[in-house]
Amino acid sequence: MKQFINDIKGDRTIWAITALLAIFSFLPVYSAASNLAYSYGGGNTFGFVVKHFMHLFLGFVIIYAIHKLPYRYFKGLSIIMLPVVALLLLYTMFQIDSSDSLTNTKRWISLPFVGFSFQPSTLASVVLMVYVARYLSKIQDKTITFKESLFPLWLPVFGIIGLIFPANFSTAAIMMLMVFVLAFIGGYPFKYLAIIGGTAIVLMTLFILTFKAFPDLMPNRVDTWMSRIERFRGDTNDADNYQIEKAKIAIATGQIQGLGPGKSRQKNFLPQSSSDFIFAIIIEEYGLIGGMMLVFLYLWFLFRVVIVAYKSQTVFGSLLAIGIGMPIVFQAFINMAVAVELLPVTGQTLPLISSGGTSIWMTCMAIGILISVSADYGPGEEVGTNEESNNPLDVLSEAM
Repeated sequence: MKQFINDIKGDRTIWAITALLAIFSFLPVYSAASNLAYSYGGGNTFGFVVKHFMHLFLGFVIIYAIHKLPYRYFKGLSIIMLPVVALLLLYTMFQIDSSDSLTNTKRWISLPFVGFSFQPSTLASVVLMVYVARYLSKIQDKTITFKESLFPLWLPVFGIIGLIFPANFSTAAIMMLMVFVLAFIGGYPFKYLAIIGGTAIVLMTLFILTFKAFPDLMPNRVDTWMSRIERFRGDTNDADNYQIEKAKIAIATGQIQGLGPGKSRQKNFLPQSSSDFIFAIIIEEYGLIGGMMLVFLYLWFLFRVVIVAYKSQTVFGSLLAIGIGMPIVFQAFINMAVAVELLPVTGQTLPLISSGGTSIWMTCMAIGILISVSADYGPGEEVGTNEESNNPLDVLSEAM
């Protein structure tokens, strides 16, 4: 065990924050899972906790395995994985859901033989941010024109996000915003970003108008996210409003100190109490104090992301740390904002806290990459990225 701990590299604070979030998650997940247990598991909550433990255990295996890789390898891997992700998204978009309409756009792929589902959009977000960081690092010393960057940068960005957008508006919007923020930090000209932003708004408007004119094209998921926006504006009153109302009751009940671990009442009425609305359950059981401690942990994580980016000895390392680390914190605050009705329902989970396999694993993959960046600097150490390498991933990245 001592040898294993000594073998861990990178920012120990990030390791500690990740572990604290994961350990704390068992309390609200165990409590909130009681609703699912009585609905689907015969009243046994232990199985849900074991499942959550296995998801987190595999997540930490992913962190450990990835943080051992030199982060420069991810340049080449992003180029390889981008078309793979595009194919997965295409398959997800056009697969037939036997339980619903033939035109239903789904977000999940059911993997045969292993018994679980996988959400390709979460993998796409990690791969795309690495790819954008790679491109921006390559143009740092060049005078780039809009025409030159259109094909290698924005075509893949719009392609990947366009495949996610119809079925998962919130994820697509977060990805686009994060790409814009990373491009701005990476020195991409603001006037070009304004053009791209305007183009994105026009394309989204055309899509919505097309959907309104031909509602049978993509009836299910598009209906879902469009109606959620209408509900947030107060135009309708149905299931999502019910969830928000229950979440607000849970938060109001928690007050300062909370009702205590496992004593939530609204978990019995809130359908997504262990995933999308777990923050409301946390406030109800641990009060404002528990909620603020959770906010502090995510802010501390963001602070360490900035430190890693600042200390990185390469432009790619700095951009990669920001591009991989910032979306985790941004997603966390979106989840919290939904629970207090500052945003419409998005379906975004609370990173490392909410139950769910794909979201946990992809968050852990991003953390592993972040720790890999942090492992490549230190007092008196030579930076590995400045050394010559014959690794094919390095060669591929430099060639493209």
